[in-house]
Amino acid sequence: MEIRGMIVDHSRMHPGRTHRRVRGFTLVELMITVAIVAILAGIAIASYDWAVIKSRRSTAAGCLMEQAQFMERYYTTNMTYLTAAGGAPALPGCDDEIENFYAFEFVPGSVNANGYTIRAVPGTNQNDEKCGTLTLNAQGVKGESGSAATADDCW
Repeated sequence: MEIRGMIVDHSRMHPGRTHRRVRGFTLVELMITVAIVAILAGIAIASYDWAVIKSRRSTAAGCLMEQAQFMERYYTTNMTYLTAAGGAPALPGCDDEIENFYAFEFVPGSVNANGYTIRAVPGTNQNDEKCGTLTLNAQGVKGESGSAATADDCW
């Protein structure tokens, strides 16, 4: 470049700067980035699904405890778990959201004058293989029907 008759060397004006072409990402670099993001998203989604199942199970366990408390109040008033008609009293409802994922009921034949067993059966949209059906009886014994090592893992 010439300025008023002088030739200017740009490399001396900006030492350490070399002239090179600015380029973007290569296709390989872009594909590696996409693969890493996909792997991290897969891990995050699996962790989220597990956390949702565990949260719903915890809510179902809380609902069973609430229903057991109802049964104990019923017993202290009537000195029996049976109603005057001989059938089990209706259990109080739980949060509508959890009832979409669990069915709450008495175990058939378990309600008598001195005891009962209630259970929370997971629906088809609650894939809880670890704990399966949760149970609770009049003595406070908690149970599960899944692959968990102990009922304490589910409660």
